[in-house]
Amino acid sequence: MQRPKCASDHEKSSLACDHCLSPRHFSRRTLLKSVLGIGFTLSVVEQTVYAQADPKKARPQVGDQLVFALGDRLGQPIALQDVPLGGPPVTAYPKEPTSQVVRDGSRLNRVLLVRLAPEVLTEQTRTIAAEGIVGYSAVCTHTGCDVIGWEDSTQHLICPCHTSTFDAKDRARVVSGPAPKPLAALPLQITDGKIVVAGLFSGRVGAEQK
Repeated sequence: MQRPKCASDHEKSSLACDHCLSPRHFSRRTLLKSVLGIGFTLSVVEQTVYAQADPKKARPQVGDQLVFALGDRLGQPIALQDVPLGGPPVTAYPKEPTSQVVRDGSRLNRVLLVRLAPEVLTEQTRTIAAEGIVGYSAVCTHTGCDVIGWEDSTQHLICPCHTSTFDAKDRARVVSGPAPKPLAALPLQITDGKIVVAGLFSGRVGAEQK
């Protein structure tokens, strides 16, 4: 009596695939993951290349120290006690600690440092703050004007051009005015008593291009 033949390798492969995702489904899912991964990688690479090309214009990088952008102490590191509790904001530029290059080649690198009581900050804002100090882009998201106004009673940042108002307690949320989105937030940390960048800007800095 002849023994039954075993399934060929091709047949085994076909049987096994009956219980798998279809190749078409698998390829779409894989492609989506790949595209998302590539997009994130390109964003990081773009920032790194830009920093290497002209470090003075590169956006703040993790580990940068924040230094005074104005006044008699121009270029000096900013310590915790240099930022007054309750405002007004202190304007800063990031400085690369090894090369000592101040990233003042672009006004989009200006950062507003505001020190508030930690308990008045929203939970989401506390995640980017350092001992109550929060950092926001100093460039308005409406038309790109400098945000230089401050209101003590509400702890709001104000752009003088079109009176867009941002809540410093709540990740610079737009309170009023034509600004389409919050000011970009910059995560901070305190290192050896100095204010240091702990992460990249939360979004695009300045006004949207049309």
